[in-house]
Amino acid sequence: MSMDTQTPPSTMTDVSPPKTGAPVVFENLTRRFGTTKALDGFTLHIEPGEFVALLGPSGCGKTTALRVLAGFERPDIGKVLVDGRDVVHVPAQKRDMGMVFQSYSLFPNMSARDNVAFGLQLRHQRSTPRRARAEELLELVGLAEHTTKYPHQLSGGQQQRVALARALAIEPRVLLLDEPLSALDAKVRAELRDQIRALQQRLMITTVFVTHDQEEALSMADRVCVMSRGCAEQIATPAELYSRPSSEFVAQFVGISSRVAVVRTGDSVALFGRDLKIRGQAPEGVESLDALLRPEDVDVVVASTGLGIITHKSFLGATTRLAIGIGGAAVKADVLSSTADVFELGTRVDLVANARDVLVTASRPAT
Repeated sequence: MSMDTQTPPSTMTDVSPPKTGAPVVFENLTRRFGTTKALDGFTLHIEPGEFVALLGPSGCGKTTALRVLAGFERPDIGKVLVDGRDVVHVPAQKRDMGMVFQSYSLFPNMSARDNVAFGLQLRHQRSTPRRARAEELLELVGLAEHTTKYPHQLSGGQQQRVALARALAIEPRVLLLDEPLSALDAKVRAELRDQIRALQQRLMITTVFVTHDQEEALSMADRVCVMSRGCAEQIATPAELYSRPSSEFVAQFVGISSRVAVVRTGDSVALFGRDLKIRGQAPEGVESLDALLRPEDVDVVVASTGLGIITHKSFLGATTRLAIGIGGAAVKADVLSSTADVFELGTRVDLVANARDVLVTASRPAT
């Protein structure tokens, strides 16, 4: 796939003054498919102009929630409020929402300009303003020189920009993004990710973004809703979600966590030479506990009599990730790549906990 070399978002022309998007509320939604509950009491409040990511593994209900909001699915129970109005029984075409799909969904027999103008044509807008609007939006997404090209003449990233411009053409108050970046290569995905976020902030459109990619969710959204089994497991800002996960599921799904057996004393646990406060509530009636640690929660010190052994190392750019076997656990830790030479495979090390508190869960056998 060819790379896009378009104008960066910061230098693109504004199409219209910023607008405020609509508030959106998912209220106690339940949606069944046979015996399976795709949504099970799902509730989420989205502020006007807010960018919210629905994040979770396959089958967690995130796409079903988006389709219910778009009008492609109807819930068995619950409400969907847009601007305070329940739209559950409003047809999809009357909901004033723009949607960008994973598969672009462009008309192959139409130019980029005609694809963008299609929604305006359905609204019976006259040809001249329709054409002008489409060209303005293509300029906004950095495709001013490609207005007459057909989809097969555009790269994947360029096609997705056309799809984004088409969704924006009808001036929606809610923008829905259904894994729009997953079919793109890494470089184009990163560029388009930044561009979508810049456009959303400029136009102040309420945006709901479905993804299974934690990096996309954390880098783009104002808040992230982590979903599991049709429910919202945790709703928080990216920083809070990563640093203060509320459950074992969130800690394991968002970021990388290591499990280490710990001994509890009151509201603290002993971990690598330190007593750390337990974050939140420890499981009731459970004697054996594991602490969940991020790679940055521990420091690594070379020691000839150390209890840990380095079993793997991965260069990640500015940092290098080490895998350390210690006391029956496999712990991941990040060190600066500039100092990583001393951490060769087989080197004995000690670990020192540097977190202020720690999330604990019922222990399970090490793997």
